[in-house]
Amino acid sequence: MNQAFQHWHATHDRPLTRRQWLQRSGVGFGALALAGLLADESIGTPLGDGSPLTERPPHFAPRAKRIIFLFMHGGPSQVDTFDFKPQLQKDDGKPLPFGKPRVVSGETGALLKSPFSFQQYGQSGAYVSELFPHVARHVDELCFLKSVHGSNSRHGAALLELHTGSDTFVRPSMGSWLSYGLGSENQNLPGYITICPSLTHGGSNNWSSAFLPAAYQGTRIGNASTASEMAKIPFVSRKTSPELQRLELDYLRQLNEGNLEITGPDSQLESRIQAFELAFQLQNEAPAIQDVSNESAETCEMYGLNDA
Repeated sequence: MNQAFQHWHATHDRPLTRRQWLQRSGVGFGALALAGLLADESIGTPLGDGSPLTERPPHFAPRAKRIIFLFMHGGPSQVDTFDFKPQLQKDDGKPLPFGKPRVVSGETGALLKSPFSFQQYGQSGAYVSELFPHVARHVDELCFLKSVHGSNSRHGAALLELHTGSDTFVRPSMGSWLSYGLGSENQNLPGYITICPSLTHGGSNNWSSAFLPAAYQGTRIGNASTASEMAKIPFVSRKTSPELQRLELDYLRQLNEGNLEITGPDSQLESRIQAFELAFQLQNEAPAIQDVSNESAETCEMYGLNDA
């Protein structure tokens, strides 16, 4: 048994607990939803009005109501931004002093130091690259996680590991866990959206609900080849009148619920019933939430909407 396989076997042969999944996916952001996951004794059971997206009461005082997770696909290296490594500066050009990742593609070169200078800022003394002089002014308001690491250097698998906690198997994404644990404050809108995601390098698995009910998967707005200001929620334009759609949905719901009475619980069918209803409500809500023309000048300035 070679060393690479021994390492894989040692790190993958042990089953993961749900807590470990939440801690691993999305650099641990999923763990913020853990309080919500523990709140309901029968996790996964629809609450209140029967919608799986109903907001869940937390067992502990909530630490977060919502998360905006910005993932920079193809962003700069951590050693060029906020993770200053003095030893790397000294070892520039030397071979790797440790084993290669479990999965690699192509030859591994020598160590390469960052070409950018670093300085310490704020009361925390955090290091910031010369690339971010404005960010450096707010460094005491930021939290840097420098313990994150991966075992796969291939882009697709690494992205999958970041978003789901596994580079090998299809697991629920971080956003799906959050939606599952916290629910949504607005029953007419998705609890989890992903804006202009890549359709490669893991693709839809990066926002999939996997074995969780389908209601918790992400709603895609645009894709990586679409400019963010042009991205829209697909398939929300009406083909028929709202009145006719309402009649059709009510009749379809009756048929589906009749089928459930015969076959018993079916999470996929129940999720589809909810998805139809959500899609109907989205046609009223989506155009308004994607229109920023009515936002105040202060809001536009805060989000940089006027920047060239």
